[in-house]
Amino acid sequence: LIFILKVLGGLVGLIVIYMLIVMFAPGFSVPYQIPELAKSKTNSAAPSVPGFRKDVTFDVEGAAIHAWLYLPEDLSQKVPCIIMATGLGGTKNMILESYAVRFREAGFAVLAFDYRFFGESGGEPRQLIWMPHQLADLEGAIKYARNLNEVDFEKIALWGTSAGGAHVVTAAARDNKIACVSAMVPMLDPGFQADESEEDHSAWLSFKMFVHGQRDIARSRFGLAPHRIPIVGKPGTVGLMTSADAYSDFVKLLPENYNNQACARIILRAMLYRPVDTAQNIKCPVLLQLSKNDSLLPLKASEETIQKLGDLAEVEYYSSGHFEIYTGENFERSVGEQT
Repeated sequence: LIFILKVLGGLVGLIVIYMLIVMFAPGFSVPYQIPELAKSKTNSAAPSVPGFRKDVTFDVEGAAIHAWLYLPEDLSQKVPCIIMATGLGGTKNMILESYAVRFREAGFAVLAFDYRFFGESGGEPRQLIWMPHQLADLEGAIKYARNLNEVDFEKIALWGTSAGGAHVVTAAARDNKIACVSAMVPMLDPGFQADESEEDHSAWLSFKMFVHGQRDIARSRFGLAPHRIPIVGKPGTVGLMTSADAYSDFVKLLPENYNNQACARIILRAMLYRPVDTAQNIKCPVLLQLSKNDSLLPLKASEETIQKLGDLAEVEYYSSGHFEIYTGENFERSVGEQT
């Protein structure tokens, strides 16, 4: 018994030493990796602000959520409203406005918001991706829209892309009053990952990602400054999205002064988020727009969700990558299907 206690004590001691190293040791910093294309945008002219766009804020669990409200010209009667949820590490000034303008022209009100800790919304620590908080922010946006005088509270639609596509599916499963859902390249089942080369997804790189996640979450437990890693990075480096097209195509969508960082703890928690598990609870039509050449979210990651939705699912396939669906002909097709 004494021997067993000594062994256990030694193991506990090793774990404590390991965690102290992970929390405090230098050498864990990761290059910021601001892509050259994004750098060039910092010297470009600021995009024009549509005169019909209104800045609004609402409170969710003590955090000030900043949003853009678009109201159509014809308000002779209450109008349907589309709530827009952006993707992983995204902010409302990335791609949402191009869609929002089209929806407004079609007679919809639109509410596009920043999750807490991101963009113009409040909350600390900055750049924290935490799924329960983001879902709460989306539900707060729904509540805010339902209370607008111009909006028909029975006609609330949800629009989301990538991680936001996952959020709108989850929110619709929780709220049977949602009228319809549009989910572009949604992250529905993290159990499926796109095929990656050995260089991009080596055991060593996976271990490093795990340690970075441990460092951040351990530091958060003791009230220490967060440990951040890049949101998008070059293949083979530490980052949340490191496929070749993520680095080349994602950066084309970035707004001026984009903050390419996220608290690393999301690495340890993202796999626990499974919108597919709630899909059978959805009562409204769901449009799924999927990319056949998605390097981040393969088609098989959506198969179970489609089966659970049954006749409620409308599925459209694109011969594009994860980020190509937002531009050019793919944009025109996708926004047309959504409208």
